[in-house]
Amino acid sequence: MAVLDQVPDDNENPSATANRRTAIAELLRRIAPVADELGERFAAAGHELALVGGPVRDALLRRPSKDVDLTTDAPPQKILEIIDGWADNVWTIGIEFGTVGLRKNGHELEITTYRSESYDPKSRKPEVSYGTSLVEDLRRRDFAVNAMAARLPGYEFVDPFGGLTDLRRKLLRTPGRPEDSFSDDPLRMMRAARFAAQLGFTVAPDVVQAMKDMAGRIEIVSAERVRDELSKLICGTYPREGLALLVDTGLAAHVLPELPKLRLEIDEHHRHKDVYEHSLIVLEQAIAQEKEGPDLVLRLAALLHDIGKPRTRRFEAGGRVSFHHHEVVGAKMTRKRLTALRYPKDVIADASRLVELHLRFHGYGTGEWTDSAVRRYVRDAGPLLTRLHKLTRADCTTRNKRKADRLRRTYDDLETRIDRLAEEEELAAIRPEIDGNEIQEILGIRPGPLVGKAYKFLLELRLDQGMVGKEAAERELRRWAAEEGIKPE
Repeated sequence: MAVLDQVPDDNENPSATANRRTAIAELLRRIAPVADELGERFAAAGHELALVGGPVRDALLRRPSKDVDLTTDAPPQKILEIIDGWADNVWTIGIEFGTVGLRKNGHELEITTYRSESYDPKSRKPEVSYGTSLVEDLRRRDFAVNAMAARLPGYEFVDPFGGLTDLRRKLLRTPGRPEDSFSDDPLRMMRAARFAAQLGFTVAPDVVQAMKDMAGRIEIVSAERVRDELSKLICGTYPREGLALLVDTGLAAHVLPELPKLRLEIDEHHRHKDVYEHSLIVLEQAIAQEKEGPDLVLRLAALLHDIGKPRTRRFEAGGRVSFHHHEVVGAKMTRKRLTALRYPKDVIADASRLVELHLRFHGYGTGEWTDSAVRRYVRDAGPLLTRLHKLTRADCTTRNKRKADRLRRTYDDLETRIDRLAEEEELAAIRPEIDGNEIQEILGIRPGPLVGKAYKFLLELRLDQGMVGKEAAERELRRWAAEEGIKPE
């Protein structure tokens, strides 16, 4: 029987409770066989130790977890004394926040002293103070489902705030008042949305209301911490639920303001798609094409691909609405927002480039592109071609089945042509048939801007005509150089 099926009701008898706790202990023991041994060392030193938080939650949900988080009443220096000579390796990068890391028999564990954190209204850094009680340490946790523990050794289950019941109900509540929890750490509001996206849980009404009332407090949290939560949310199993919570509570207006702005007003004179809903559908359809797990770049591009529409919206004659060049504007906005969120440069570059390219396919029509145009499509996409395929296909959200089938068949045709050209010409590595050294030798010029200009000419020749052979390429290069007045140096 699954552990969550053993959550008791109010009339449960003591025997059933004992059986449930035994089952939980056996499940948690599988996380890290060395944890009991470590618990014995702490007990011998007169200190408590408990497995706590996310690893306990994930074990009960039968979800894989790489983390082994432990908590103790021992201060950091005492932790180091207890594990000295026992751990295979120790690191203290988080010791100023009360955390010591260690490795034992291939298992990595983190031990943190009981603590509480709070933010000064004007500070971005939490103030940390140590505690002496496991229950009080659990009380300061973000949600009841993360406020469960197992004392070591022995794995005695500790659940003072009803986290196990919440797991069964798929509900997110705070151990205490949500206002107090979010005052201690405003990032917890983002975490509520992240857990909704990862676990598919419902957020309790009082927690949602507190998020609405306190959304502005997220401004004091560093961009890096917000970014990390947003990435986990977007890469969750149910990102729509998390994103909707951010928008509905007003948090998105502070961390991703472009998203709620996609809720373009619709009136009886100007009927058009709700771009916000369209973007969520595109995200879901992009996710459906993933084959190797969550792709953060693809998901960011899918979510943000139309953020340029509000700025480019124009009402045309006859009630039409246009968004000319929204892909170019959107690419700039994507770059600016992801930069503000401190995303890595490669993520920023790739996501914004996909946004810029997402409309390119619509010039294909019913296959009117020449081979030269297909080559340019591949050249411009570069290593993002596979992601661009997925984004372009995901961007079809029409309810008109005939139109959707036509778009799908047309893109099938484009991919077939790309594959054919790739086989014929090694399209994935488009480059001129004459390299920079050969250009210098043929034209008798030294390294410099002229070589780059000649290379660009040869690349255009390659794109327009495909593989013409080195002799033909050399003739065209000499002809071009004569027209440009380029002479041997």
